[in-house]
Amino acid sequence: MSRHHLGIGMTSQRTRERMVQRLVEQGISDARVLEVMRQVPRHIFVDEALASRAYEDTALPIGNGQTISQPYTVARMTSVVAEHSPARVLEVGTGCGYQAAVLAPLVKELYTIERISALYQKARKRMSDLHIYNVKLRHGDGYQGWASMGPFDAIIVTAAPSEVPDALLNQLTEGGRMILPVGQAGQQQLTVLTRQGSEFKREILETASFVPMLAGATA
Repeated sequence: MSRHHLGIGMTSQRTRERMVQRLVEQGISDARVLEVMRQVPRHIFVDEALASRAYEDTALPIGNGQTISQPYTVARMTSVVAEHSPARVLEVGTGCGYQAAVLAPLVKELYTIERISALYQKARKRMSDLHIYNVKLRHGDGYQGWASMGPFDAIIVTAAPSEVPDALLNQLTEGGRMILPVGQAGQQQLTVLTRQGSEFKREILETASFVPMLAGATA
């Protein structure tokens, strides 16, 4: 670990405390989620040049045209997923791995898919560095989900499709929930779908702004 990261580490606990206080003010009330956000070192998930901004309430670039979501969004989505203490969860869009690192302590098994190989490789190394062992990573097309490991009690999608992918709906357990942003840029809505037999109850939480969800996987 570089001296720069070590220097950030000395102050990051204080900046994480400020971030958590801000999350409380923004309406995040799940004590488990707040504690995990307090513990996970967000600055190691961004480039060193941006590490000093890691705890600001803003999305930051992580390369390959992708971003790390702002802390509020991560906390909000995590709260929805963790609410019913799901055992088996699928994340679509690993990105830098921060969302997975926040979710991992709150679920039994987490499966996460990333379509961009470079991001997948970096996220896998970060999970290892942080000694997170209940996360299984895969390089592949998130639109297809991970049927061989399903069904899942919860699915979290961290990029925005224009329509909810049927393959993902089919991988939810009865009563399972999926949270994802849906819609075109500028018109996205953070949406929760709950499986009730062959039907899906839809609840819109708030407006959202995510990178678009793309099909396929890149080398």
